[in-house]
Amino acid sequence: MAPITYDTEVTSSVPPAKLFKGFILDSDTLVPKVLPQAVKSVETLQGDGGAGTIKLITFGEGSKHKCVKHKIDAVDKENFTYSYSIIEGDALDGFESISYHIKIVPSPDGGSIFKTRSIYCPKGDNKITEEEIKSGKDKASIIFKAVEAYLLANPDC
Repeated sequence: MAPITYDTEVTSSVPPAKLFKGFILDSDTLVPKVLPQAVKSVETLQGDGGAGTIKLITFGEGSKHKCVKHKIDAVDKENFTYSYSIIEGDALDGFESISYHIKIVPSPDGGSIFKTRSIYCPKGDNKITEEEIKSGKDKASIIFKAVEAYLLANPDC
């Protein structure tokens, strides 16, 4: 089956450099801090945070998935881009691969536009439903808004 790709864009009043630092570079500690029910912990298993780094993400109680391993494919601190792939875990059930590409660009008002491309490559005839896509987008939006609120409330981060 052909890959399923969807793009999302979210605007924020947080400038790109600060949003990239908080949502990408500091996310291992920040997301479990601001939303422990969604992400219990993030552990670096291999690497230094750059391309090739492998992380174990353990989700909070009641999550559909227990944990996943993801591999950082690329990180560009100057252009605010970040790509990673799920390489192990129950989120991969029914999929050959899942990858995400993030780009944060300046908005005209001094804030940011957070752009994400998600690519799901199903195994065989496995299909992803619109409901599953919406659920994933909703969960990502909750995490984004929690990190954004933290960054706005803590300007020195």
